[in-house]
Amino acid sequence: MNFEFSRNKKPFIIAEMSGNHNQSLERALKIVDSAANCGVAAIKIQTYTADTLTIDKSDGEFFISDPKSLWKGTSLYELYKKAYTPWEWHKAIFEYANKKGVLCFSSPFDFSAVDFLESLNAPAYKIASFENNDLPLIRKVAATKKPIIISTGMATIAEVAEAVDAVRSVGNEKLTLLKCTSTYPASPENTNILSIPAMRDMFRCEVGLSDHTMGIGVAVASVALGATVIEKHFTLRRADGGVDSTFSLEPEEMKALVVESERAWLSLGSVKLERSEAEEKSIIFKRSLYVVKDVKKGETFTSESVRSIRPGYGIPPKYIDIIIGSKAMFDIPRGTAVSWDMINGKK
Repeated sequence: MNFEFSRNKKPFIIAEMSGNHNQSLERALKIVDSAANCGVAAIKIQTYTADTLTIDKSDGEFFISDPKSLWKGTSLYELYKKAYTPWEWHKAIFEYANKKGVLCFSSPFDFSAVDFLESLNAPAYKIASFENNDLPLIRKVAATKKPIIISTGMATIAEVAEAVDAVRSVGNEKLTLLKCTSTYPASPENTNILSIPAMRDMFRCEVGLSDHTMGIGVAVASVALGATVIEKHFTLRRADGGVDSTFSLEPEEMKALVVESERAWLSLGSVKLERSEAEEKSIIFKRSLYVVKDVKKGETFTSESVRSIRPGYGIPPKYIDIIIGSKAMFDIPRGTAVSWDMINGKK
């Protein structure tokens, strides 16, 4: 398995661990194990420390006071300190994922994180929405020439274009963009997945979805619009708590996403307005005209003796007006499929 996405392949499902390990390496490995059992293609972690993301200050703009925020009442520093994945865990997580047959990669949040992940031979990189305006970081990641996935939450078209140009400026064409709404959780009506095909046409790259809505409906729907990658936060149990648990999928939901997104992809097929080959055997169960009351030779067919019913061995229902009012050429028992020789004598 590798980081190659295409509309000719089933959707590539990424389970985002984020801070749902709750500062337990044992739990982190269980999340990897569970994600693998769900059938995901990859699991993603995050590589930062509170000090690489912000400064230790707990007032003003460094304090989350929004009453609607999941993280209200805490400072950015304390939030990131609680959510970060210790760097000394990374090797164990990468190796365990490899053992389970699942790709593992990460979101680096500064240059030191990129260098560290390179030392682990990370197979790909993800740029988070909050970093999609950090062009030096994007160029640093793109320079590895490895696949790079960029979430586009909060970005203007111009900012997305700058990020795309930053990747391509170093000769990296292994770019995938993810439509993303950076609210936690996001609402379906603010997700706007109709943007996916427009983004593909505009930026000439694969496009997927980083989905923060509840459930799997939005993610499955995105497949019909051409999403080739779907990222969802993942936890063992929302009831266990954690910084992202509220909008994370549990194992049974992730399994359903893997199955239903593939079904949605398989259903796309091609533009085919005619009857399919697979339907040929079902034709006999369509409606057709049948004699539903014994008719004697010379008797006139009426709406009481001929009806449109199933199965489909008789002539099509559209000819009923021709049949009714005509005379039977021979005795016809109830349950006989109507054929033209009944009225014109041609057997």
